[in-house]
Amino acid sequence: MLERVELNADERAVLDWIDSRADHMIATVKDWSAINSGSHNAAGLERMRAKLEEAFAELGGEISAVELPPSTVVERDGRVTEKAYTPSFHCRIRPQAPIRIVMTGHHDTVFPENSHFQTTELWDEDTLNGPGVADMKGGIIVMLHGLLGLQRSPWKDEIGVDVLISPDEEIGSRGSAPILAELAAGADVGMTYEPALADGSLAGARKGSGNWALKVSGKAAHAGREHHLGRNAIAAACAFGLGLDQLNGKRPDVTFNLARIDGGGPENVVPDTAVARFNVRVASENDKIWVEAELERLLDEVRIRDGIEAELHGGFTRPPKPMTPANAKMFEWTRAAGGAIGLNIRWQDTGGVCEGNNLWAAGCPNVDTLGVRGADIHSDREIVKLSSFAERAKLSAVMLMKFAQGEFDARQARALARGETAS
Repeated sequence: MLERVELNADERAVLDWIDSRADHMIATVKDWSAINSGSHNAAGLERMRAKLEEAFAELGGEISAVELPPSTVVERDGRVTEKAYTPSFHCRIRPQAPIRIVMTGHHDTVFPENSHFQTTELWDEDTLNGPGVADMKGGIIVMLHGLLGLQRSPWKDEIGVDVLISPDEEIGSRGSAPILAELAAGADVGMTYEPALADGSLAGARKGSGNWALKVSGKAAHAGREHHLGRNAIAAACAFGLGLDQLNGKRPDVTFNLARIDGGGPENVVPDTAVARFNVRVASENDKIWVEAELERLLDEVRIRDGIEAELHGGFTRPPKPMTPANAKMFEWTRAAGGAIGLNIRWQDTGGVCEGNNLWAAGCPNVDTLGVRGADIHSDREIVKLSSFAERAKLSAVMLMKFAQGEFDARQARALARGETAS
């Protein structure tokens, strides 16, 4: 393991400056949290992106709006449509620098425009409750101040950065996935700002995730007079769902979650349309292959029903992110940087997914929980620990300065990753 690194006078001056910005960071997260930017609230997402442009202008980089391609979605009534996305925020700094880092985050939240959860509340002197304060508007603020710290160091010219903050992470990054892959392919390492746990622990290995929608078409008929002429789409979808659920436990670390079935109408009509939605989590690429074969088998069992048609839409959007030597090296450096500022960085494996999965799929080793310390995300109990703003911004600043000075060799991690992802 890497021994604890020491800080020089220039680095300490940067960290002192970050400490001086603590109140500013807290005021900013309160301001940003008041903007509802649920994944489907286009107006709110654009308001939030404007805030990002204003805040990141302090870095002096090239700021742009990246248009995202649409994706195919299945509506509740079975219609297959295209889902449009608002643009991602992109800030590029020193594109010709010898070391390239991609830093990612998202400005969408899980809270819709009509959510009851719209304001912040101070629970105690170190705990702020509010939508997105941890996941991940707080993380974006940490990212920004880590970069602002680097800008105040003598080594800033050694590092070029691409910051991508997307509007669709909470709904699977379907639009931003190709942009993430492109930026990751050109970077040595990645840093992503999902929240750490309240105790400061980071996520280690992550499972892969996929989302699907099964559209089933049958035939409507009067439930009393001509029930025999009907073909029940909901019954077929339920049979698929039961088969899906029975796959749980068949393979270690693979889970199937039937999340929703839409369709039907009046009780006296045989339903002719149903849509079943489900999620699958896997730990390895071999798991993915097994899952896809099982889904085809279940799909065939639905299709052989008389008068039933079935279409499966979706797929794996986030591949697994294992704790390979390249990713372990990134955690080793994160722990060393934490030790330099008095933090004991730990991590644990998780079934959750994020943009770090996407970066790894493109061969980019990364740490993906560099944001604030928080808890109860995706609920109206979401909190951020206010002391973690300066703490985590200093952690990122130390990492960036050590990358810039070569004490942490980003290109070494990238070389390891190329061999691992190629295999």
